[in-house]
Amino acid sequence: MAAKKDPANRIAAVNRRARFNYEIGQVYEAGIALVGTEIKSLRAGQSNIADAYAGEKNGELWLYNAYIPEYLQANRFNHETRRPRKLLLHKREIGRLVGAVEKEGMTIVPLKVFFNDRGRAKVEIAVARGKKLHDKRETSKARDWGREKARLMRDKG
Repeated sequence: MAAKKDPANRIAAVNRRARFNYEIGQVYEAGIALVGTEIKSLRAGQSNIADAYAGEKNGELWLYNAYIPEYLQANRFNHETRRPRKLLLHKREIGRLVGAVEKEGMTIVPLKVFFNDRGRAKVEIAVARGKKLHDKRETSKARDWGREKARLMRDKG
């Protein structure tokens, strides 16, 4: 019997630059309030969260600047591509995140958008601190050395 590809736990969008540009701290999994056409576009895998960030407004957490393209088959019932989207978290978690932003000067960065076991869209967000240029150089130097080390070990046998 052939193994079926599980539609759950599928990644819809990844912010690949986040780990390079930021020092990632505490990671949270948040629900996201979407309309039907946004879910259809996410399932098609065309979204982009590279420029997205989260912020607090009226005691709620919102995801700004996330790009989810229009769903072509929806005609006039489509959504706005870069509208703010509400993140669904417990009040205590929102308080922790907002406190880190206000007191410690951190940023709330989305790492990835994915579908969980039940098929619900979730966003993995993290409290992060921006890296300086010398930190970014250090990161790329360590990554390059890791690659070189793996190549040397593979060549030796």
